[in-house]
Amino acid sequence: MRIVYILTSLGMGGAERQVLGLGERMARRGHRVALLILRPHLAEEWPTQLDTIHLDMLKNPWSVLAGAARGRRFLREFRPDVVHSHGFHGNLMARIWRLLVASPKPISTIHNVYEGGTARMLAYRLTDPLSAMTTAVSEAAAERFVRMKAVPESKCSVLSNGIDAVEFAPDAERRVRTRSEMGVDAEFVWLAAGRIVPAKDYPNLLRAFAQIRAGERMGCGDDEAGCPGSVFPDRGKPTGLWIAGEGADNEVSRARQLSIELGLNHAVRWLGLRRDLPALLDAADGFVLGSAWEGMPLAVSEAMAMEKPVVATDAGGTRELIGDAGLLAPAKNANALAEAMLTVMRMSLDERAKLGTRARARICERFSLEAKAGAWEALYAGLLEGQEKQIALPE
Repeated sequence: MRIVYILTSLGMGGAERQVLGLGERMARRGHRVALLILRPHLAEEWPTQLDTIHLDMLKNPWSVLAGAARGRRFLREFRPDVVHSHGFHGNLMARIWRLLVASPKPISTIHNVYEGGTARMLAYRLTDPLSAMTTAVSEAAAERFVRMKAVPESKCSVLSNGIDAVEFAPDAERRVRTRSEMGVDAEFVWLAAGRIVPAKDYPNLLRAFAQIRAGERMGCGDDEAGCPGSVFPDRGKPTGLWIAGEGADNEVSRARQLSIELGLNHAVRWLGLRRDLPALLDAADGFVLGSAWEGMPLAVSEAMAMEKPVVATDAGGTRELIGDAGLLAPAKNANALAEAMLTVMRMSLDERAKLGTRARARICERFSLEAKAGAWEALYAGLLEGQEKQIALPE
């Protein structure tokens, strides 16, 4: 098969990483794969050996028209059997190209429960006849888009993200080495990873973490139920929070300012963009996600594959992903998030290890990237045979 994946950018996000992983596996299976990227090259991008065409679209009509013309020429020359687009802008452009090029109707994938307001949902609805089908990364995302009438139920299916369980596997030696490099010893370290954007709701996480630190500063005793200071009375070092991710300057500045206002400036380590997430996960004792909304958070999947105890907000497809292999708290509720984090911290080492083992087993059994690639390959083959509706997706 000749497959084109359409993305807005190759920025360091979970959706982009997922598409690259899928594309690379399709190439290994003997298919010819190309990436059509709407935006220009970014300073920080996921690396790939796949054929990549940047259309250099910016936020002005002339660059959009020029990029659309270049994309049209490429599709005519490449003559794909399958066009698979991702995210609002990628999905919309793929549908527009369908009007301009004799190419297959695209498969549109939505990666979040929220991809914009009423205008975007209307755009999805009006252009839906130009797509073969729409897939969502979680049941929660699919249900919301169907409820918003952005996608008809008859053309919407769910195919969740997959994880490379070989790349994301725990390594005891790497844990020791990374903790030494980061200058931590007995400290309990929480790791959060993801772009600093409103969806990730870092203020919620920082307020939850501030409650844990406040209890530690109080120094209350073991007989005081719910006191964070009694979690590790003999540890000797306070809890730390590492945040790996970047974002727009104003978003980062607001998050850092809140951290200072909450008295956390020495307890939170802002790591910026990192390419060594497996090592950071090894070094951490737990992973935490404080999002307001999600699709199917890739970072949580990766943490689970690394056998980390996970605490996450019940946003989007997070509940579907975690199952009974982690702890959930309501979104936008710092008190509940703090309590869930404390529950993990109060566990014995053996209890946390068992939770981590259960988390990795769940990923390997239900969210293997290799198995997901097989499911996509079967879906593509079904489309080529004309089975555009209600295709049975492998578990």
